[in-house]
Amino acid sequence: MNLGFIGTGEITKAVVLGITKSNIKYSKIYISKRNKSNSKYLSKINHKVKIFDDNQKIIDMSDWIFLAVTPVVGKKILKNLNFKKINTIISFISTIKMGELKNLTNKKATIVRAIPLPPISNRKGPIPIYPKNKKIKKFFNNLGDCIEINNEISSLNFWATSSLMAPYYEILFETSKWLQSKGLKKTSAQKYITSLFFALSHQAFLNSNKDLGKLVKNSQTPRGLNEQTLKFLKKQNFYKKLKYSLNEILKRLN
Repeated sequence: MNLGFIGTGEITKAVVLGITKSNIKYSKIYISKRNKSNSKYLSKINHKVKIFDDNQKIIDMSDWIFLAVTPVVGKKILKNLNFKKINTIISFISTIKMGELKNLTNKKATIVRAIPLPPISNRKGPIPIYPKNKKIKKFFNNLGDCIEINNEISSLNFWATSSLMAPYYEILFETSKWLQSKGLKKTSAQKYITSLFFALSHQAFLNSNKDLGKLVKNSQTPRGLNEQTLKFLKKQNFYKKLKYSLNEILKRLN
C-alpha cells in the first residue's frame, strides 16, 4: 500500500513519524515538497519516504491520500486535482465538511475525516474519525486510540476540543516562565512543569472511566493551596471563558 500526503506541515510530519515507528505495512510514503524543511527531514529518516513537487503525481501513485492543508489552501487546490473512485481519502482539514469534500475530490471515493494531533508522532493520543471505517480504524489504532463517531455534527465537538492544544501548552509555558522569574534555570523549570503536568494527566487517564469531578475534589484540602487557586480562577470566570471559547470554535466549525 502506498500512502500519499498533500501538505507537509506539522501534522503530516507527526503522522508520518508515527507510521514509521509502527507496525503498519506500507510500500512507500509520498509527500509534497510544500514545506521544504519537513519534507527533507522526513525523507532522511526513512528511505521509503519520497518527495514530489506535483500533487497530482502523489495522488496517482497512492492508494490512501491524506489531505493535510489549511481550509483556504484545500478549497483552492483540491478542485483542480483528479481523485479516483478507488482512492481512500483521509482529510485532516478542520472546516471542510463531508459534502464539500466529496464535491472537491470524488463522490465515489471512500472519504473519512480524522483529527490527529502532534502526539501521534509517538503513537499517543486519541484520533477521532467520521464516518466509521474498519480499515482506517485499524490503521489509526496503530498510531493511538481511534474513536469512531456516528455523525458529522458530533464530530465537530471533537474538532472544537482539539483547539485546546495551544492553550494547554501556553499554561506550561507561562508557569515555566513564572518559575524562571523566581530564579530557577529554564531547563529545570521546564522539566519540573512538564513532569508535573504529565503525572497529573496520567493520573486523570487512569481514572478516565470514573467521574473526573472526584479528582478535582480529592486534589483539594480545606483552606489549602489548590482550593485557593481553584476558587480564584472560578471567580475570574476562567472556566466559563474556556467553555465560551469552545462554543465559539464550534460556531466556526458549523
